[in-house]
Amino acid sequence: MEEEKRTEAGISTEERVHQKESGLQEEAPLKETRADILARHLKEKKELQTREIALKKAAAKGSKAEQKAKKKQVEEEIAKLELKMQARHTKELSDLADENNSGLDGVTIALNGGLMVGGPSQLPKPTKAQKRRDKRAQQEVEREQKIQEEQGNVVSSRMLENQQLERKLRPLGLTLKEIKPDGHCLYRAVEDQLALYPRACRQSSFQELREVAASYMRSHSEDFIPFIAAEDDGEANQGTRFEMYCREVESTASWGGQLELDAIARSLQKHIVVFSADLPEVEMGKEFEGISADGVDAGYPTLRLSYHRHAFGLGEHYNSVVPLASNGLLLNT
Repeated sequence: MEEEKRTEAGISTEERVHQKESGLQEEAPLKETRADILARHLKEKKELQTREIALKKAAAKGSKAEQKAKKKQVEEEIAKLELKMQARHTKELSDLADENNSGLDGVTIALNGGLMVGGPSQLPKPTKAQKRRDKRAQQEVEREQKIQEEQGNVVSSRMLENQQLERKLRPLGLTLKEIKPDGHCLYRAVEDQLALYPRACRQSSFQELREVAASYMRSHSEDFIPFIAAEDDGEANQGTRFEMYCREVESTASWGGQLELDAIARSLQKHIVVFSADLPEVEMGKEFEGISADGVDAGYPTLRLSYHRHAFGLGEHYNSVVPLASNGLLLNT
């Protein structure tokens, strides 16, 4: 009976199935380096962001109640996927570190025994572009890990800052709305503000707002280069540094600040006010206050954000500032 199970190649059906499942028939894949893992992690994050944008667009159909329910469902699904992905990324990097430490111990033993296993000359040298990509990917991974650590702690300075902001906002009939601290917070906060006024504002995703900011900065480079280029940069270096900055704005999770927010305000022709705990309000696009894109005074809304210095211990963070009476519902303004 055993011989009857053998295939023409001399392998039983059971063995062939087992080998197919375990991947024994395929050539063993090359082991991922740390740079490979970081690059894959970055790609997976971008793919999840693309999926989030697509799901949100699909959810923007039906009645307001249906849209709200769908949006909440999408946000919950994406949050679960993000947590699962972050946990896997952390484990993969931890496992790699353990393997590398074990490998170094083996090399040390071999060298002490008079054996030279491999050598630095056999390792390919990374290019400058690869080094930049590795550094950027490493920074994003470390930031994500720090976010997870900080989210598990109650930071008194953060609580104090939020309390100060609430005391400033409540007399104005306003309150804070938490925005995910993932490097896109400024753009997500503006996205949330635009969603409050569907009739008065063109809706844009956080990724589209990144592209809006980068495009405006490129077309008005003389207004932004002085804040980005180094003093000792030559004209050619200034242009190169500025273009690299714009690419990061539109295609990475780099934090946005006042420069990017100013570019968005001027491009969208929107009045934007930023509240903070211990500083006066900062206004951008003041000339567009109450004015629509065609220049008609129609009581068009002001977009309101809050700036936080102590959110999650990760540097600056932006939240959305919404009317107390809205309770998260879309306004008809």
